[in-house]
Amino acid sequence: MRVLVTGGAGFIGSTLVDRLLADGHEVDVVDDLSTGSRDNLAGALASDHFRLHELDVRDPALVGLVAGLQPEVVCHLAAQISVRKSVADPVHDASVNVEGTASVLTAAHEGHTRKVVFASSVAIYGRPTTIPVPGDAAVDPRSPYAASKLSGETYLATFRALYGIEYTTLVLSNVYGPRQSPEGEAGVVAIFTDALLSGTPTVLYGDGTQTRDYIYVDDVVDGLVRACGQEGNGRRFNLGTGIQTTDRRLHSLIADAAGAHDKPGFAPPRLGDLPAMAVDPVPAHEGLGWQPRTDLPSGVKKAVEWARSRRGK
Repeated sequence: MRVLVTGGAGFIGSTLVDRLLADGHEVDVVDDLSTGSRDNLAGALASDHFRLHELDVRDPALVGLVAGLQPEVVCHLAAQISVRKSVADPVHDASVNVEGTASVLTAAHEGHTRKVVFASSVAIYGRPTTIPVPGDAAVDPRSPYAASKLSGETYLATFRALYGIEYTTLVLSNVYGPRQSPEGEAGVVAIFTDALLSGTPTVLYGDGTQTRDYIYVDDVVDGLVRACGQEGNGRRFNLGTGIQTTDRRLHSLIADAAGAHDKPGFAPPRLGDLPAMAVDPVPAHEGLGWQPRTDLPSGVKKAVEWARSRRGK
């Protein structure tokens, strides 16, 4: 089938592109390359079954492009992903994440797309009362970013009601792995890896007991691919491990893989940081036949090996 991936030059998107091509699909990517990279698509660009369209998802030209391509499935990953940037500039966040999603859905309608797979975030849950967070947990957005992601789900349901476009929403926990940039707030594994490989001091905010649910990028991609099928229509699934890992434990794992000293510095907690987070992946197993397969030590080693191989390039 033909699949269109928005944000396909990014860390997760490009890994998805490689998987789709390996599975024998025709793949188009829409990406303005503001945060994504052509380097991530080096292998894909050599394929006759791949095309890159350098375009912002808000560009009016998107509708005509998708109408011509007529992809069976659209995987919508393009987004503004920084919570702090969304707080500082909520109008820009809404422009990219709300207007952009409406644009993608309008284009999907014009292109007779069967299904849209939408990447969401654990930010929609706010401060959860139950961990791991169940798939039917109440939402509690506490940032413009979280609000924009929830708005995307509302648009998905609306376009389904209007035009019959199916959708599945996947709530991603903390994704890590090869190609993740150490720039920005979302990639703590990449941030620690870059610092430890270069001998730069690392910092833990708080006392190191804050927890997150880390999921390897290949496992996330497997969930995205499964959601492209007939399963999970009209539903939201969590993609995570359900396992809480402390900041201190994560730092030790990365230091060990990097062969570096495990001696982070400590700083006061950052305003708004959650003390704990993990999501329940069981509904995704039942609804999509998906489950995480990469344990954290193995995934961290792969991420560090990739980062080490890229140094000096």
